[in-house]
Amino acid sequence: MRTQPRVLLDATAIPAERGGVGRYVDNLTEALDAAGAALSVVCQHRDAETFAQLAPHSRIVPTAEELGSRPARLAWEQTTLARLAKRLPVDVIHSPHYTMPLAAGVPIVVTLHDATFFSDRSLHVGVKGRFFRAWTRTSLRRAAVCIVPSQATADELTRYTHPRPDAMVVAYHGVDRTIFRAPDADQVQAVRDHLELGDQEWIAFLGTLEPRKNVPALVRAFIRAVSPREDRPALVLAGSRGWDMGVEPAIAAVPESLRVIQAGHLPVDLLPGLLGGAVVVAYPSLGEGFGLPVLEAMACGAAVLTTRKLAMPEVGGDAVAYTGTGAGDIAASLTELLDDPARRAGLSAAALDRASMFTWAASAQAHQVAYDRAAAIGAMRG
Repeated sequence: MRTQPRVLLDATAIPAERGGVGRYVDNLTEALDAAGAALSVVCQHRDAETFAQLAPHSRIVPTAEELGSRPARLAWEQTTLARLAKRLPVDVIHSPHYTMPLAAGVPIVVTLHDATFFSDRSLHVGVKGRFFRAWTRTSLRRAAVCIVPSQATADELTRYTHPRPDAMVVAYHGVDRTIFRAPDADQVQAVRDHLELGDQEWIAFLGTLEPRKNVPALVRAFIRAVSPREDRPALVLAGSRGWDMGVEPAIAAVPESLRVIQAGHLPVDLLPGLLGGAVVVAYPSLGEGFGLPVLEAMACGAAVLTTRKLAMPEVGGDAVAYTGTGAGDIAASLTELLDDPARRAGLSAAALDRASMFTWAASAQAHQVAYDRAAAIGAMRG
């Protein structure tokens, strides 16, 4: 086991329903623990048992209070987290979701998940956009090191915020192959039963229904691509409902002869069957810092259709199909894939191979580089 640096990972911002950031923290914690990192994890009480199972060799510290709102958690971060780091004690704090304690007394590593708050401001209007832009700039200026999940994210942040040259470390996400792998017949049937699909095929989307996921365009493309067909797959939208006000009007315009299923947040054990059992997984995002659902779909052997925006080519390489972001482009690409089973089979095989390149062990190793660099900066300042 490594004895230095001693790292405190702040997992208090993770929602109970694990989305992409939640799965990132869970899997990273497990991989760091397996690699022998000197790790402490502070989390909310509801997550203490989960982290104890994920990281049996690490110290798990439940918060004394419930942090049910963002203001409460941010206040806790600025006050109690620094005192906890001193009491344990630790050499580095890792804040994995944009924000950081401003007076911690030890070096901070911050994860910045994407740059779309700058590159596509129309998708992040109002208080939320200003909040994340301000904290991204603050973290790049004041943290010892910032971790980003792709070179595209690093390049965009450099373009918009002009950080110092050594401010960022790229650490690709991994994929949990114990969960995300080609499904067996029972797993696919479980999805059919859960969604009442019967014998109908389906096109799958997985992700929060937020504006940059481009779901309204996907729904319109689905109508165009599937309406002329005799074999009409359903469209399954899985993930938290989010805040894209264009989704419901788009679905309302779907003809009665077609079927769109709003599956909501699905249990993780259903995701391999959903993704690997789909005729196509469509993820026409307007921009991603990484695109974890695409990697998870690839690991399940899915034929994936996505865009070339930001990090997607770094993840998909030549193992996915690409499309533009407009409904017409997406419809044409969907039609090509639906009409070409051989192409889909080729993508499936290539996706499985490429997904094996992304491991949480490698991600943990890159994070450890960031921790070591931060600790060295702290030692020089001390």
